[in-house]
Amino acid sequence: MENNHVWRLKRYGRVVPGSRKRKRQPWKIFEATGKKPEIVLRIVESGYMLILQGEESLDTISLLCASDFLKVNQKSENLMFRLTVKGESRMMRMQFDGSSRAEAIKECSRAVEKLMEYMPVNTQDDAAPSPNQPPAKVSTQVLQVACFTVA
Repeated sequence: MENNHVWRLKRYGRVVPGSRKRKRQPWKIFEATGKKPEIVLRIVESGYMLILQGEESLDTISLLCASDFLKVNQKSENLMFRLTVKGESRMMRMQFDGSSRAEAIKECSRAVEKLMEYMPVNTQDDAAPSPNQPPAKVSTQVLQVACFTVA
C-alpha cells in the first residue's frame, strides 16, 4: 500500500492561461470556505503531487524529473511553483492551513522536506528554522537547497 503525505491548504491559486490577453484577473483562487470542501496537497510515493478540493482534482503534477521543468519557492506558509513546459510557463501558489501561522509554516516546511526528495526548493524569510539553527537568523537568511536523489 502506498504511503500518502497530505497537507491541508487554506488557499490555492493558479494563473489562468491567456488571462492577460483577455484583460481578466490572471489568478483563479480556490478556498475552502462555507460549504466548499477542504483543499489538500497530496504527494504520493509514485511521484505525483495532487491538489484536491474534496473529490475534485484541481491539479496533478509529476514530480519525476521535475527539476527540469518545475521551480519551487517557499516563503513563510506559502509555496510558489513555476512550471515551464515547451516554452509555456504556468504559476501556482498554495497557502498552508493551521490553527496558527506558526503551525501553517511548520506544515509548509514538512511539505518542502517531501518535495526536496524530487527537486530543489528555495526557502526564504520566516520559514521554520532547522532544529540546530537559532530562530533569529531565519528571517534574514535565504537558503538555496541542493537536490538529492532518492535511493
